[in-house]
Amino acid sequence: MMGRLFNMTRSIIPFAGSALMLLWALPVFGGMEMQKDLNQLEMAMGLLGGLALFLFGMDQMAEGLKAAAGQKMKAILARLTTNRFAAALTGAFVTAVIQSSSVTTVLVVGFVSAKLMPMTQSIGIIMGANVGTTVTAQIIAFRVEEAALALIAVGFAMRLMSKSTRLQHHGNIVMGLGLIFFGMGLMGDGMAPLRSYQPFQDLMVQIENPFLGILVAAGFTAFVQSSSATIGIVIVMASQGFITLEAGIALALGANIGTCVTALLATLGKSREALRAALVHVIFNVLGVLVWLPFITQLANLILSNSPIYSELTRIERMGMEVPRQIANAHTVFNLVNTFLFIGLTTFIARFVYWLVPYQPEPEDSIARPMYLDESLLATPDLALGHVRLELGHMGDIVQKMFAKVPDVFRRDDYQDLEAIMKMDDQVDILQAHILRYLGQIRRQKLTDAQSREFQLLMSSTDCLEHIGDVIETDMVGIGKEKIAQNIEASDTMRAILVGLFSTVSLAINATVQAVRDDNQQAAQEVVTLKETVDHQIKEALVHQAGKLVEDEPARLALFRMEMDAVDSLKRIHTLAKRIARQILPPELTRE
Repeated sequence: MMGRLFNMTRSIIPFAGSALMLLWALPVFGGMEMQKDLNQLEMAMGLLGGLALFLFGMDQMAEGLKAAAGQKMKAILARLTTNRFAAALTGAFVTAVIQSSSVTTVLVVGFVSAKLMPMTQSIGIIMGANVGTTVTAQIIAFRVEEAALALIAVGFAMRLMSKSTRLQHHGNIVMGLGLIFFGMGLMGDGMAPLRSYQPFQDLMVQIENPFLGILVAAGFTAFVQSSSATIGIVIVMASQGFITLEAGIALALGANIGTCVTALLATLGKSREALRAALVHVIFNVLGVLVWLPFITQLANLILSNSPIYSELTRIERMGMEVPRQIANAHTVFNLVNTFLFIGLTTFIARFVYWLVPYQPEPEDSIARPMYLDESLLATPDLALGHVRLELGHMGDIVQKMFAKVPDVFRRDDYQDLEAIMKMDDQVDILQAHILRYLGQIRRQKLTDAQSREFQLLMSSTDCLEHIGDVIETDMVGIGKEKIAQNIEASDTMRAILVGLFSTVSLAINATVQAVRDDNQQAAQEVVTLKETVDHQIKEALVHQAGKLVEDEPARLALFRMEMDAVDSLKRIHTLAKRIARQILPPELTRE
């Protein structure tokens, strides 16, 4: 709750500062006599109060939408086909529902990083996300301020009286929508006196210059980090008759460029996949604006011929009724057309982005960094928990590499193999700390019963994977050190048994990582089924060792202890993997 409040406050402050600066600067344009014509304090209260409610309403509506549909959105993105048009449609739909192209991009980056989605497909989703953002403008353009208080009352009643979490989320959506319209009404009333203030009208005429309009909107959007909020403010100004359709189109184009700054800032400290996704966003938006820049007048004429007309009204009133819907329509049209223009170039764009940001494998001894734990997802627990799964897959990959080095411990006497395993265990410990800290942040959100169960599963899986790393690092490395120190070599028969047992446990670890990352019950069942093979191989080792106990030699006893310690460690690793798998499977499939 505090995180959301902080983010909302951070968004309001730039808007508030801009509004106050505008009110402070107006006397400069019109002389000090403005004090007699305009009540600056009253205007400031209307603008800032309406702005606060407008932004709070957007936040409430977005949170309600994400909470109500987060799990479905994650599933839809995860099951995309390789069809680029389906990807674009899905990106538009998901962004329209969760009201955030940034969150959609974060999800896409996670899937690409985990190799669950090709880069070309992710580009289609990012393009579609631009279309999805236009839904907010379409909603705002309805201008149903008269129904605002009714929507607020109905939404609040749904939150207060319903015991159903789902209905409470829908109440947030309805109340947020009401707050948006109510805030718009207050802002419109606050700006109304400027209709008759000539210096302000002259200032608005200057914005009709497309280059100036694009520059102003791009800078403003980059400053406040919200293209939807910028378009909302533009529509409010249009509802008061302050700007023409051409000026509104230029401002909307500028907002498309300004939002690229948000995408680039979001990549700071993130993976190279995140930077590539941001560059796709930048390339697509900038090229799209350049394509439309010479055709603003033609686009305006197209929109005018296909939008409602109120010829019976006076000029200002007519503009206030017509232009908001026209701006929203123009915003939708140029984003739709841009998507169709560039959707065929996804392969070329992907190659270009990979050329700009080439692949650079990190050295094995580098400090581990989380790849998927993005704080922008915390407000949507379903999506955040999904990214914890991806991070567990990242952590599991390191555990797999650790275990893959274990045979080297028994094949050759080399301390470098042991040091490599110990360094990788340090990486596992670092990732475990990051995952647990992120899970703690998720726990502060209001979780449903299903989310709480998934939270417990992921917390337990993190602990078990870290324990597997510890068994490898402590026990297996300890065996390797003892083997080198005492110059012990396993017998051919026991070496063959250990190789077979190692292979089985390796399959169990791989299946466990897949089961956790993808919520794959089939992989989890495979881990449980491997128990019979593991038990058989351990029994085979015990039978072999029993026959060797008759040889009462110190060297033989040391070899016996080493071999049995190795068997016991492999058994413990499989037990930990099986513990994770059993939590993923339904109870009826986990009975012995």
